[in-house]
Amino acid sequence: MNLSLRTLALLVIPPMMWAGNAVVGRMLVGTMPPVAMNALRWGLVAVLLAPLAWRVCLAPRRILLRWPYLALVGMLGVGTYNALQYLALQTSTPINVTLIGASIPVWMMLVGRVGFGQTLQARQLVGAALSILGVLLVLAQGQWSVLRQVQLVPGDLLMLLASLAWALYSWWLAQPPAHMRGDARPDWDWAEFLWVQVLFGGLWALGCSAVEASWLGAHTLPGAPAVSWWPQGWRTWAGLLFIAIGPSILAYRCWGLGVQAVGPNLAAFFINLTPVFAALWSALFLGQWPRWYHPCALLLITAGIAVSSGWVRLRSDRGQNRGAT
Repeated sequence: MNLSLRTLALLVIPPMMWAGNAVVGRMLVGTMPPVAMNALRWGLVAVLLAPLAWRVCLAPRRILLRWPYLALVGMLGVGTYNALQYLALQTSTPINVTLIGASIPVWMMLVGRVGFGQTLQARQLVGAALSILGVLLVLAQGQWSVLRQVQLVPGDLLMLLASLAWALYSWWLAQPPAHMRGDARPDWDWAEFLWVQVLFGGLWALGCSAVEASWLGAHTLPGAPAVSWWPQGWRTWAGLLFIAIGPSILAYRCWGLGVQAVGPNLAAFFINLTPVFAALWSALFLGQWPRWYHPCALLLITAGIAVSSGWVRLRSDRGQNRGAT
């Protein structure tokens, strides 16, 4: 499969924005509860998209006929993935979170194989191995002995669950039910479709935020400072606006187009660029500059994308192609 420059841009912008989301999310730790922050984020997205998408409400029957699917993708892509990521950032670092998020291609292949009957090709497995090797290089900080000392914290485990949720979301986005395909598909544009997802996912996020508020209220120690449920200060508002516009609207739009263009398996490999962008974002905002192993990891991840996309063909693939002809 040949990737055009436009498709490459569509697939590179999301990991760039999501890396920024992880760094900004870490910067906002302690300013407000993480699940409430996710709910407010998508509330801002709903407001920003409303001028482009409000007409979808003129035909509510189209939504009601498809509500189980819309509720599912909204819950997975809007309500679950991001809430788990912000929870993970409470105890983990942006680099760790994005590194674990780079396991999404593996989850994507497993979900495709088990849930959608997709066959795995040799080049996909080799590409996954190269990309994971690049991720491990960053995790090891250029010294493989460091890997033996890595300890997973609760946030790392939460990010594993988030990665599985995103893999499921992407497959349901690429393989929708019959009423969302062909002539049966409603004539929603990208903003209307995303807005409907946000409406359903936002309800899930609000419900989870209420549970979080109840739990925090029951477990707050006497004399402890009260938790602010509303953003305090212009820095918090600036961070929320960034994650509402960049990682939400812009990234989701590009991701949807990218998945439609190349499929979820190949698109998933571009998520492995997120840790590299996280290192760059961390350098800009946290003063943590990239080390020599970051560009090396980028080369490995790029090689994985090249192999999985067919830019670099394996001998077994060429043999299979000759046999097919």
